Amino acid sequence: MALTLRTDSELEKALDALVEAEGVSRQEVIRRAVIDRAERGTRRHDLDVVLDAELPRYAEALERLGQ
Repeated sequence: MALTLRTDSELEKALDALVEAEGVSRQEVIRRAVIDRAERGTRRHDLDVVLDAELPRYAEALERLGQ
């Protein structure tokens, strides 16, 4: 699948720096960034689910610790 990405000078500079540092193509830098962002979003969602379920259980103790 093809994709056109419009860039500006800031993005061009950042891409060039990452290409140089990582020794991979621009396509690979962008691919890694998108996959990393998607994985972080999934982990964040999973953490939110656990916290929503568990925090009420410890709310009183956390309140006392905060005082």
